[in-house]
Formats: sequence, C-alpha cells, structure tokens
Amino acid sequence: MTGRLALAVATLTVTALVATPTVATAAPGTAAPPPDSAFQKVTLNDHPGEPMDLAVLPDRRVLHVTRAGEVWLHNPATGRNTVAATLDVYRHDEEGLQNVAVDPNFGRGGNNWVYLYYSPPMDTPVDDPATPDVNEGDAPAWGTEADFAPFRGVLRLSRFRLVKDTLDLRTEQRILDVPVDRGICCHVGGDIVFDARGNLYLSTGDDTNPFESGGYAPIDERPGRNPAYDAQRTAANTNDLRGKILRIRVGADGSYSIPDGNLFRRGAPGTRPEIYLMGVRNPFRIEVNRNTGELYVADYSPDAREADPTRGPAGHGKWLATRRAGNFGWPYCATAELPYVDHDFATGTSGAPFDCAAPVNDSPHNTGLRKLPPVQQPQVAYTYGDSPQFPELGDGGIGPMAGPAYDFDRRATRGRTAVAWPSYYDGLPLFHEWTRDYVKAFRQDKRGAVTGIEPVLPSVVFDNPMDLEFGPDGALYVLEYGDGYFSENPDAQLARIDHIGFTGNHTPVPAASATPTAGVTPLTVTFSSAGTTDADGDRLRYEWYLDDDDRVDSRAPNPTFTYRENGLYRATLTVTDQVGRSASTEVQVVVGNAPPVVELVDPVEGQPFAFGDTVTFQVRVTDDQPVDCARVTVTYILGHDSHGHPQTTASGCTGSITTTVPEGHDPETDNLTGVFVASYTDAGSDGLPPLTGTDQVVLVPSA
Repeated sequence: MTGRLALAVATLTVTALVATPTVATAAPGTAAPPPDSAFQKVTLNDHPGEPMDLAVLPDRRVLHVTRAGEVWLHNPATGRNTVAATLDVYRHDEEGLQNVAVDPNFGRGGNNWVYLYYSPPMDTPVDDPATPDVNEGDAPAWGTEADFAPFRGVLRLSRFRLVKDTLDLRTEQRILDVPVDRGICCHVGGDIVFDARGNLYLSTGDDTNPFESGGYAPIDERPGRNPAYDAQRTAANTNDLRGKILRIRVGADGSYSIPDGNLFRRGAPGTRPEIYLMGVRNPFRIEVNRNTGELYVADYSPDAREADPTRGPAGHGKWLATRRAGNFGWPYCATAELPYVDHDFATGTSGAPFDCAAPVNDSPHNTGLRKLPPVQQPQVAYTYGDSPQFPELGDGGIGPMAGPAYDFDRRATRGRTAVAWPSYYDGLPLFHEWTRDYVKAFRQDKRGAVTGIEPVLPSVVFDNPMDLEFGPDGALYVLEYGDGYFSENPDAQLARIDHIGFTGNHTPVPAASATPTAGVTPLTVTFSSAGTTDADGDRLRYEWYLDDDDRVDSRAPNPTFTYRENGLYRATLTVTDQVGRSASTEVQVVVGNAPPVVELVDPVEGQPFAFGDTVTFQVRVTDDQPVDCARVTVTYILGHDSHGHPQTTASGCTGSITTTVPEGHDPETDNLTGVFVASYTDAGSDGLPPLTGTDQVVLVPSA
C-alpha cells in the first residue's frame, strides 16, 4: 500500500494482483499452491490508529483495537469505519489496549460478548510537565520496596456487550487481573483465543526489562535492584501469571473456573491453577486449531546476535504446537537443547549452564515452586542468520507471530461474490514474521513436527503483519502495523485478502477526494471519485456516506454536500460492481476544529547522539485552540531493525530524556537508532471529539 498523501486524497483501497482472472482449485499436498493472481487484497480501514489486534464477527463485521484505547468497527454492509468505544488506558512503554476477541457463541441466544485485554489507568505515577528535568512516570532502577510499590499495576481481562455498533463499557465484567510492574519496559503480551470446548487462552509477557542483561537471560537478583530486571519472578515462577499461557473457562457472571489438564492441579501449594504453559518470554500471538485442539504459540527472542559460552545462546524466535501443558524454559533455556548460563550480576561472573531437564528457580523473587517441570522443545526455533534446519525462514530480525489454521468449507466457495480460500490451505497453520514482512504455511506430520515450510502469497505486501484471522467467509483478514514506531504509521491498515479464483471477478478499486477538507459551518464540500477503476470493466454503483449515519447521502459519482454541524466526518465512498463485489475508501472532513500540527523542533531528524546522552526536546504545536503543553507527550524508543522498544514517556513542550544504554546491543552491527515520537491531543470544542497530531524523528548513533 502506498503512503498516505494529504487528507484531501484517500489512498487506493484495493490491490488487484493481476488483472487477468486465474482459476485455482489446487488440492492439498499438490506441488504448486494457487497462484498469487487468484487473490486480491482489499483495504477495509486505511486510518486504523496504532493497530494492535483484530476479531471478525460472525456477520463479517470486524473489530480492531489500538494501543491508545480505541475499539474500531468495520461494517461491510456500508464500508464505514466507526469507533465502537474508547477506553481510558495507562500508556507507558508497551502498555495500553492490547487485544480483542469475540465470544465463540457470539450471536447465539443473545450472546454479544467481546473480550478486551487492557491497562486500566489506576493511580500509577505519570510525568509532571512542571518538572522537565524529572520524569515521575519512570520507575526507579534501584531502590526499596516503598520506591517500587507505586508502580505496581495490572493488565485486565474483561468482557463487554456489543450493542449494535457500540461496545457498552457500562456492561464490563472483570474476569482476571494480571500483575504488572509499570513505568519500566517490556513485554506485556497478550492474546486471547478460544478452543472448541469454549476454554479461553490468554498469553502474557514476562514483564521484564531486557536491556541490562547483554541480550541474554535477565536474571538480576542484586539487592536493591528493581525486581523488573529478573524474569525468574514471572516466567519461571509457578505462582505468577506472567510469562505464561493461561487457560480458564468463563462463566455467565464473568467469574471463571479451571479446566482439567492445566500444568498444576487446583489447590497445589505455590502454584496458580490458571497456568497452561509457562516459561515463555513474550508470546505476542497465539492461535488454537479448533479441529485438532492444537495450541500454536510464537515467542519473541532475546537480542543477543551471537552465542557466548559464558552467557548462553544467541537469540532464538520460537513456534510451538502443543496439545498438553508444559514448560518452555525461559529464562533458563532458549530451547530444551540450548541452556543459558547462570550469571551473577553482582560480581559479573558466570557459573554452569542451567539444567533444562530439571530447572530450579532459586531467585529471591520467586514465590512459587523451586523445582520446575522439564523444558519442552518447540517445533521451530530460528535465529538472526539463515537456519540450517529451516532455511525457508530466511534471515533478519526476529518477530515470530502464530497465525491461524485454515478450516476449508466448500459452502463458502459458492456464489458470485465468494472470497473463501481454496482447499489447498485446509488445515495448514500460518506463521507471520513481523520484522521480515512475510506469511508462511507450516506442514506437520502426525506427531506435529514441521516437515515443510512454504511461502503464502509472496507477491502480496504484508507490512509488519500484526494479526491474521480467517473470517466466516473464508477470507484472510490482516492487520498491518506498517513501518514506524508507536503511532499510526503511513502503511498501517486493516485489510482482507480474498480468493477470487473460483469466480475470476475482481473487486473494484475506489478512490475519493474532497475539496475543502476543513472549515467552519456551513461548509460546502465537493467530493470526487476520480481514479476509481475496475479490472473487469464492470458497471459500477456509487454510494456516499457523508455524515455520521448509515444512510446513503448521494449516489452520484461526484456529489456536493453541505455540513451544518461541527464534527469530524469520515466521508465514505462505497463502490459496487454489477456482480456485487464492493470496496470502500474514505476521506476525513473536519468541521469546526482543525487537527493540531505537531513539530519536533529539537531534536531533528538524523541528529547524531550516543546512547547515554541526555537529549533535550522542544515541541511546537499549532492549533486553532489554545495549546496546553501539559497535553504534549514525548516518547523515547530504542529503534532496533524495523521495530522499537519504548523506554520512557515525558510530558510537556520542553524537557529532556536520557537515552538508555542498551547493554548487549552494538550500534555498528545491530542497526540501532534513537526514536522520538511527539504527540498532542487537543481538548475538542463544541461537541467535537479531541483530535491528535504526531511527529517523529530518528536519531543516529555516532560512530
């Protein structure tokens, strides 16, 4: 997808891979997969905020969430994208709204539950812009229990009722709180999936700072050290919910019970019965194959590029498929065959490698069992370079994501507007790599071992794919993060990838523009559909949704409309061909309030720096309302390859941030940068929602 231009021009929302129709009906196991020309990528939301996760409803509406707390809803009947709810969330480092899932019985018997995993604000300290030289929102690296206590928070699993197109936040049922140490990075997870029996699985990160351990196991036990530097307190702790895959069954009132088969029996001392898998670092995406019962887990890697005999193996990303509870080793073992070395952070000396067959948690931060279950081996493990065992994965950064297994239904292939994927992919679990921008399909034998890896639609752009899900129509829904850091990136989008090989008919490609795109009431705007195309030359029907309802305001290709009330309008053009395939695009019109323009005056793009430097910042905000500097935030992010790790967030138009020294990272070989993202949200006016502007600069480490 091309980068976004001005608000006056919306980007194309459908990519036809090849104009000539190609029919593909390959059967499973054949030598060649269906050609890419039998598929088409259709953009559903080109302005998705900072996208985190998606869920497809049984009626093909799509929910997706942003870290800032927005729950978006795409309605395929109109093509419109609306905000179903906005949660107030705590945002520091990686925290915010993480995940969305739909109850497996949604739409039956009045069931309309939607599950969210998010960071409630609580009373956690935040930065005070009146003290630009001190960031009260950062937890101390050293101190006492009294110093650390104010930063103890939770990530919350709750469910809410979806009433028409609105998520009613008043209906919240709080299900489970996962403890978290706030004000310090990293790894909060998480993902929500359901199996065929209705059991809910929740993945959680190890909530541990990885930047002071050289890219190896963070097991810092020094007295006075913030416990957030020791992953033994979480992932290796049988009495803690972090660094785990939890499995529960939610009841009618939001309470939960424990299904049989979890790792520890109910009532066992020093354990939490919710734990299904332990010893994982940041299992950002999980999926369940409801036909086989397999749980797919992808786990993110530490950052060490090379193995060190005194510390342990290089970083390894992992993918595993399991039908039983177990321990996957973190932070003692990268895999069952790759132990880390016990390291004393006080003396800087190393001992013996950990025993992956019988790991022992002797950390003073451990509140659970001392003797842990043996470490199990994942099906796939790969590092930064080419993998001798899995060369199909290539090389580059490590960002593993577990995708869904396709469940082929021949009924979904019938009809002139069918978009279901062919039977070739039936039962194959997908794997997507966030840093390498691809999707692969894994073939397994009867024991679950991976026997083959093949590319999926290699000519299709998957730009930092965040989440994949097959819908009830058999199409693949994709949420892309795009290139950038902790904001809405130019290439971010919600899309659907249709298989058109059964019909050969393409979806039209709409384009929309508006003149003007901002002003005061009454504002008369001229809209244009110039640039709209259809690969098959079909006759097209135009429908414009110009205000905030689902009624068609014009069927003309180029209408004029007068706005008489202040508001932020996402004017939507839906174009339908004579077969019935449709796609939409939108252009934003602001009436009565202008979006703020944010500029990072200091630092500047490409500015050299050294890690450990204190960098002063100055933010200039231009708005049609009085600017309140207390509403300005500046986040410093450690850029690493194409992704980033947020380190701290400050408030105010001016201030300073000390760039953290990333131990174990080599600026000459690890492609590291310092990223500063400034954001300002105005207060809104006259009933208008608040509007946000952002700016980003990337600083380059000096030689």
